[in-house]
Amino acid sequence: MPCDLILALDVPTREAAAPLLRSLRGSVRWVKIGLQMFTAYGPDYVREVAGLGFQVFLDLKLHDIPHTVARAVESVASLPIGMLTLHTAGGREMLTAARTAQEQARPDLLLLGVTVLTSMDAAALAETGVTAAPEAQVGRLARLAAESGLLGLVCSPLEVPLLRAQLSPGIQLVTPGIRLAGESGGDDQKRTLTPAEASRAGANYIVVGRPILKAKDPAATARSILAELGQKPEISDQK
Repeated sequence: MPCDLILALDVPTREAAAPLLRSLRGSVRWVKIGLQMFTAYGPDYVREVAGLGFQVFLDLKLHDIPHTVARAVESVASLPIGMLTLHTAGGREMLTAARTAQEQARPDLLLLGVTVLTSMDAAALAETGVTAAPEAQVGRLARLAAESGLLGLVCSPLEVPLLRAQLSPGIQLVTPGIRLAGESGGDDQKRTLTPAEASRAGANYIVVGRPILKAKDPAATARSILAELGQKPEISDQK
């Protein structure tokens, strides 16, 4: 199945993001706006990035009581976004409330359930009282999300084969924890694969941040990743 690239726009300021976004127009289609940029600049920044021609993945990882999460989904549904995250650990009632709100407000918005953060390993889970291995916890939360009506999940690329074996083939899988071949570790991602490995495993989207953001030539790195995924940019870089 085809796999697409999402840029994680994890930079400190919109000024730092501007030249990067200009260089990536026409190659990268999706941009992930997370808590750092959203809390700094708010909904207007989502509109700004969408106005540049990118599809926006809003990564807020909503997690609260069902009513509050449902109202939050309704609020952000008015923004030009294609994906929105929430924590599956919020439970069935919260997930169902979010899905109902999404269906009523924006039927085309893809809700993504976050299972186990890619920064967490078995030891980190155990500290929170979860004694199951990460892959077992991912499977449990993924099934809960699917039963609650969610059509997409965020998971480590290492758990993609597990979820493909357990869930409907229509479930969209988004995988952070992507590192380029030969790239050293040293950051907070613990469960990683390369772009090609994640694609072969069955991911629909891969989320890439640091390998592009820290590259000497981010646009060239993005094109290389797209080529690894079997895709070609539609047009050349826009300056």
